[in-house]
Amino acid sequence: MSEDPRLLEEMVGWLLAEQGLTIAVAESCTGGLIAHQLTNVPGSSTYFVGGVVAYSNEVKERVLGVSGETLSAYGAVSEECAREMARGVRRLLGTDVALSSTGIAGPTGGTPEKPVGLVYVALAAQDLERCERRLWQGDRLQNKQQTSQAALEMLCQYLKARRP
Repeated sequence: MSEDPRLLEEMVGWLLAEQGLTIAVAESCTGGLIAHQLTNVPGSSTYFVGGVVAYSNEVKERVLGVSGETLSAYGAVSEECAREMARGVRRLLGTDVALSSTGIAGPTGGTPEKPVGLVYVALAAQDLERCERRLWQGDRLQNKQQTSQAALEMLCQYLKARRP
């Protein structure tokens, strides 16, 4: 999808409202940017419940319920962690759908196995769970923006597929 980010936010909002669904977010590398974009739309309080910015592993574990075993075995920047974050915030806030983001925005923190720009975005719903791995080449802000955009695109695809 290559919609303007503002239009994508509006489309996602319209689809959530149309389907009577609620959403929550669990964000690490995006630091609240997904929530920010969702709440840019007037009337977003009808579908956006809230979010958790879980930057530290302690918050991922204690608040979102990401298992210590997952963090030890795979790390915070992993598909497994992203999936558990999305499941956890969906359960915590009692929503129909949840998004999560975790990754290395940069410019530091990368390793050969997990380079700067590596992110995972996950969606959790009752009928579907999905996670995507992306590797961005931008600076810190660009990586955060691209990750937020990817999360909203994933959500939009899910919501469009649910329409009768």
